[in-house]
Amino acid sequence: MPSPFRPATELLVQYARYHRDPRNITTHFIGIPMIVFAIGVLAARPAWTDLDTPLGTLVLSPALLLWLASTLWYLTRGQFALGLTTSLLNGLLIALAAPLAAGSTGHWLGWGVGTFVVGWVFQFVGHYYEGRKPAFADDLVGLLVGPEFVVAEALFSIGLLGQLKHTIEEKAGPTRLRDLAAPTLG
Repeated sequence: MPSPFRPATELLVQYARYHRDPRNITTHFIGIPMIVFAIGVLAARPAWTDLDTPLGTLVLSPALLLWLASTLWYLTRGQFALGLTTSLLNGLLIALAAPLAAGSTGHWLGWGVGTFVVGWVFQFVGHYYEGRKPAFADDLVGLLVGPEFVVAEALFSIGLLGQLKHTIEEKAGPTRLRDLAAPTLG
């Protein structure tokens, strides 16, 4: 398996090769944030302690530890602005998810598992349009690259990170609508 510590550009090119149909990319704008949110809900338990900070109370939980580890990973892949933006948006989703863990076990699991499943349904619908399996099926690091890919695509759509977009399209090809009657790519 290739190293998970490759540069962001290389990781995004690899991921983009599985995501060239705009319908697939669109479903990822819904599914990936839902999955990150769901992980935030599910990993907000147990909450070990409340830490007082200048910004307020911070709850130490597996969700916070996952966010910190992923932030470190995103910030060290060589696309600092993209990594920072991805980390901030992931942090926002996890912060919005945390209160849902404070309810009953049924409420917590209902939100966490329900959102997780619906998010994955969106992902697999997108890959139906793509005609190709998800990137993580060949390289588990794709599970970390997904949120960064969605953020990159959003930034591309408003005219930012043009050189990165050019590099990705040069190596992975442009986006195109797949003819659904055509055979799948595997």
